[in-house]
Amino acid sequence: MKIVGPLLFALIAAVGNAMYAAGQKKADISANNLAFIAISALIAALLALSVAPILGPPQYKAILKYNWFWTLLSGTGLLITFLGFNILYSRYGASHYVLYAVLSIITTAIIVGVIIFKENINLFHWMALGAAIIAIVLFSFGNRMG
Repeated sequence: MKIVGPLLFALIAAVGNAMYAAGQKKADISANNLAFIAISALIAALLALSVAPILGPPQYKAILKYNWFWTLLSGTGLLITFLGFNILYSRYGASHYVLYAVLSIITTAIIVGVIIFKENINLFHWMALGAAIIAIVLFSFGNRMG
């Protein structure tokens, strides 16, 4: 099946995200959220630099030379994501992750995938996006009911 590979890597990302959410929730960072994010990002960067050679020659110079814009865009996106996660988890709790998950489905699939990169989506993809929007509505109702 073609879904096994994507599902495995999505699971790996989900486990990492759960670890990140737990750290955000449990850390005492009331004084400066960005300091916590900076230290967490530094640890992630150091780990990525040490693991990168396992996947082949890193070629950092070529990456910066030929992909500087995309590297800058990705780094800025990571900062915004880390900051949003930090505020979301530390103020509202990990249970509110569903809001991020659904909004990221919409922004990534529609804005990045369809609009920017002209990827095709079919009726089932649109139905999945509709279900994601329904998830936000149901989550909102759940919050109102306590």
